[in-house]
This record gives sequence, C-alpha cells and structure tokens, in this order.
Amino acid sequence: MSLAIADPAPADLYDTALRSAGRPEERWRWFARYEGGPRHSLAGALGQWVGRADDADRHLLARARGAVLDAGCGPGRLVAELAAQGREAVGIDTSRVAIALTRALGAAAVRRSIFQPLPGEGGWDTVLLADGNIGIGGDPVALLTRCRDLLAPDGRVLAELDRPGTGLRSARVRLERGAERGSWFPWAHVGADAVAGPAAAAGLEVTATWEQDGRWFAALAAGERPVVRLDRMS
Repeated sequence: MSLAIADPAPADLYDTALRSAGRPEERWRWFARYEGGPRHSLAGALGQWVGRADDADRHLLARARGAVLDAGCGPGRLVAELAAQGREAVGIDTSRVAIALTRALGAAAVRRSIFQPLPGEGGWDTVLLADGNIGIGGDPVALLTRCRDLLAPDGRVLAELDRPGTGLRSARVRLERGAERGSWFPWAHVGADAVAGPAAAAGLEVTATWEQDGRWFAALAAGERPVVRLDRMS
C-alpha cells in the first residue's frame, strides 16, 4: 500500500518517512498500524517507492496511453519513468516532500488531492492508481467515480490491487515509528477478484486483470455513467 494518498493525508509522519526512506537502516523503523489489528513493516514499500521503476511497473506503464495522471505519485518513480520515456505525465500528491522528490527527478507534479479541482478534468487518457492507491479515502466507489470524471470519454484507469481472495474492505490506518504515532486515516483494500463491483458503480468496466512478479493489476475502461434511480432516493 502507498500511504502517500490518504485524503486527508497524515502529512506529518509521512513526510518524515519519505525523508528517511533513502537510508535503508531507517526504513525498518516504519510500520503501518491497522486500527484494532496488526501492524505491518513498511521497509519494503518505502524502498520500492524511492527506487526506480521495476519490470512490473514498466509493464503497467506500457498499458498507459496519452496524457497520464499519477494519483498519489509519492516520490515519483512512475511519473519520472514516463517523463524519461518522453511521455506526457503529471503526478499529484498531498505531501510536500513527495512533490519535491518527484520534481527533483525531473517530473511534473502538483500538490493536490485527487478530490480537489485539477487541471485537464475530463481530458486525461489514463489515471494511475499504483501501489494500492485504489485505497485512497477508504471508499473505492467514490475514488473511482472521481477518476471517471477526470477521464476523457475513451480513457482508462490502471489500478494496482490486492491478491484475489482479499475481497473489499475498509480500515483506519496510521504510521508508526518507535514511540511516534501518526493520525488515523481511512484506507481500503480491493482484491483483484472484487474490483468489478466498485468499478461498475463508478461507471467503469474491467477490461483486463493480470499478475506480474506477485503484484496484481486491472485496467478499467470508461463506460456508461451509472444512472441514479429516483425511487431509491426516497
């Protein structure tokens, strides 16, 4: 999971985590705590976020087309890879440090939540939700609906998911390092076999799912916008 994109983001400890992520010995001090449940090490995730795009990343990006919006870009490895390929891409994130790190890689980035007004609304060819960023805000339907609004009529969402069998679940999560505790923020997990429902509710259609190097992904195409039945609003 990528913690860069909670809305609102726990920018206090998240910024600190990104600053320290370049030092491997520091990464092992960071954890994500689920409310009422276990905590998980962020060492591997932090290393991935500040590293270079890997084979699975590049395979994902090969499916992106046209103008790409990387939602929750974090330190910018994906938008930087797209920029290096000469492709049009912009990253957005709520973290000052994430935006600074992305720009330092030579990529374009804007400090903003995906739920705030954005440039090019209704004209993006691809919206990326990598590193589990379909969990932003804890409500996949709301997030995917927002992505649908950002897309061009023939656009697509490329989302990284949890493994099949995970289902669809929401939780509250916080960052921890030693005695330090971040703010709780909402997050969601969506399994590769559970994405069709939220996608359809948002006016998107699952056109492909795939696995590479132990990571799961889906392509969601913009389709008919869902019709709200007035009799269900009474």
